[in-house]
Amino acid sequence: MRYIFTFSLLIIIFQASFSQDKNWSLHFQQTVIPQHKPKINAPYSGDYSLSDSSETQTSITTTIFIGRKLWKGAAVFYNPEMAGGSGLSQARGIAGFTNGECFRIGNPAPTIYTARLFFRQDFALSNEGNFNKKAEKNIKGKVVEGESHADPTEDGINSFEGSRPSNRFSFAIGKFSIADYFDNNSYAHDPRSQFMNWALMSTGAWDYPANTRGYTWNVVAEYVRERWAVRAGTSLVPTTANGPDLNWQWNGNNSNTFEIEKSTSFFGKEGKLRALASYTTTYMGSYAEAIKSPNPDIASTRKDGRTKYTLGINYEQELTKESGLFFRASWNDGNNETWAFTEIDRSVSGGFVKNNLFGRKQDRLNMAFVFNGISDLHRQYLAKGGYGFIIGDGKLPNYGLETIFEVNYNIKVTDWLSVTPDYQLVINPAYNQDRGPVHAFALRMHTEF
Repeated sequence: MRYIFTFSLLIIIFQASFSQDKNWSLHFQQTVIPQHKPKINAPYSGDYSLSDSSETQTSITTTIFIGRKLWKGAAVFYNPEMAGGSGLSQARGIAGFTNGECFRIGNPAPTIYTARLFFRQDFALSNEGNFNKKAEKNIKGKVVEGESHADPTEDGINSFEGSRPSNRFSFAIGKFSIADYFDNNSYAHDPRSQFMNWALMSTGAWDYPANTRGYTWNVVAEYVRERWAVRAGTSLVPTTANGPDLNWQWNGNNSNTFEIEKSTSFFGKEGKLRALASYTTTYMGSYAEAIKSPNPDIASTRKDGRTKYTLGINYEQELTKESGLFFRASWNDGNNETWAFTEIDRSVSGGFVKNNLFGRKQDRLNMAFVFNGISDLHRQYLAKGGYGFIIGDGKLPNYGLETIFEVNYNIKVTDWLSVTPDYQLVINPAYNQDRGPVHAFALRMHTEF
């Protein structure tokens, strides 16, 4: 609690000092999520199974977002963050885990660390200005840092009041989440204000590079036009699967991501289509090699030069000013072990978002489904008793798609506080038809100013 109080006090003091200076951006967020599941059906369990007992766990994150303009088009950002608590069963036993704010770490004690520290430079490619209209706040929520196209910018999280060039080349270098720039979706990207499930906040089969807490060092370049954009990035990867430390030997240990984005119009309603591809190489283990042993251990098969390829499609479509749909589909080759995100090799998800229910304009209903799967080699590895870093029931005699349904209702209590009751149903947790289903109930409390 001492850390939380200190963080809150600092932001209040600094915000009062800098509120009149448009060269600075200073913001704060805190998200607390208690989550409960009743006892589940489980005829057997392994080392990385979801507990069959009733349990309740709570996660908390607190972040300060500091930004400073430097020269024309340039800015630097620093985000210290504190995280504590735990997910259900230490965030194990479900590939599409139920709390996007928790991490796969053993120590639940609150810890302060640097989440983001990066430099960004915009180069205008024409004299065309941005729209002068005030940016509207609608159901599309907030994302930490991504493309803005021709829209004006507000003083917000890692952004300044004003505008960015409509047509520009930009680059960012430093520490941040690669998902800040790639795989954006206006309806399903932020577990602090939208869906909480891991497979809804990001493309499920994209084993995106990150340390245990979700951040890494990157270089990202963007070419942005009025109706389309292209971006590419290269990132450091952990030294070991789900590791806290990053491998600074970039040659032979890196992840590279490429994305094309196109704005669309359907009966006069705006949409966006994104296609993503990624390539990762590092010291990974091979499922094919591991299953040759009667007691498979993926770590014992690790070798330099192993790779993972990913492809993903991401679509969002506005239906009205107060509602929209989204869809994602993704695939990776599934030959080598999961290295950073979660054990999903194929994923399809979609959902519906609706604002302004019951006459409350800023409240939002979110509903979505997910189907997750794994490669045949990955399945054989788990069936023979192998373990990843997320799942492993000791055996897998009856494989099935991990099927998830999430619904929540985001209640805007004040300008700075929202409360969200959330329910998730997980069928075949960790691809095991013998276990579950899982009913997970949560109450998310999110403060932002």
